[in-house]
Amino acid sequence: MCLDDAVDKTEKGMEESLSGSSVVAVRSGAHPESICENTVALDIKPEDLDDNFFPMIRCGAWSHEGSRKSMEDTHVCIADLAMEFGCTSLYESTVSFYGVFDGHGGTAAAHFVRDNLPRVIVEDADFPLKLEKVVTVEDADFPSKLEKVVTRSFMKTDEEFKQSCLSTESSGTTALTAMIFGRYLLVANAGDCRAVLSRIGKAIEMSEDHKPICKREEERIKSLGGYVDKEGYLNGELSVSRALGDWHLDGLKKVGGGPLSAEPELKMVTLTKGDEFLIIGSDGLWDVFSSEDAVDFAREQLQKHNDAEACCRELVKRAKERGSIDDLTALVVCFQSEPPSQIVVHRSRVRLRISSAGLQHLNCLLESQERQQKEND
Repeated sequence: MCLDDAVDKTEKGMEESLSGSSVVAVRSGAHPESICENTVALDIKPEDLDDNFFPMIRCGAWSHEGSRKSMEDTHVCIADLAMEFGCTSLYESTVSFYGVFDGHGGTAAAHFVRDNLPRVIVEDADFPLKLEKVVTVEDADFPSKLEKVVTRSFMKTDEEFKQSCLSTESSGTTALTAMIFGRYLLVANAGDCRAVLSRIGKAIEMSEDHKPICKREEERIKSLGGYVDKEGYLNGELSVSRALGDWHLDGLKKVGGGPLSAEPELKMVTLTKGDEFLIIGSDGLWDVFSSEDAVDFAREQLQKHNDAEACCRELVKRAKERGSIDDLTALVVCFQSEPPSQIVVHRSRVRLRISSAGLQHLNCLLESQERQQKEND
């Protein structure tokens, strides 16, 4: 996904886009195909919390145009944020930035946010430039500082889009970004893209889909004068409750607030030896993949070839095969140089869960096999 020149951008109208892989050392102190879901008790071993662990970052991405006339997904991969913006004080401490942006009503907002959000983050006066302070008690407030910087940057980028000539175009975009600063992974989300972390094969959702029908989002919307219609649309207009852009929609956006919010929700974790990779995908991917299913599929691909780009290509291909008609973008950031290890599953610790639809599917399959057996007899 990340080229050596740092940024890979999906061009308007491209059916498929890809970028090469890069490796960066960052040093610090249910679909029908998945009828049954395995729930495995996984223990985090003490060695997984090794203080000397640091991620070896490599990444890949792949996009495919859906049934629309134009491709509205786009993404960005910046292997070295400092080098990208000429910030020499960060050269000794690599900070990586990744993002997926799912536009609607055109590509203007998605492309604007892709091109400007990283710059706005770096230009923030409180953006931490000295990694040495991050990994010591000298700056214990680093996590909260970085979260505030990213939140402000989302809001400022949204306002910059409003002030730009592009705001006259009827477009908006969701935005999900991942930032790796030493051993810290910070995910910021506004919309229905999703980020999922694989930790020893277990799917950990790093974001929440912002849909108007979600209870917490619906309460926020109503408190700000909006409403959710019977079809689950915000003010009868949008299927997402958070997005950047959409300034053309009356009553939905205003500087600093509104039923449609550009404020991201944040989640930060400290990466450990057990953290294998992060999947970032537009909603077209998650329409046909559960989080655990995507992690399982990606692990299988990486175990075959250990190629992040090829993994993304196969994720998108499988999503198309499963019937996704939306624009598709998959982005995978690996934290290890080696492929994910095989997980030994203790049978006594596995519970099989099956949905009613899955049970019906299984019964139909068994009945079909039984009829075929009788015919053969």
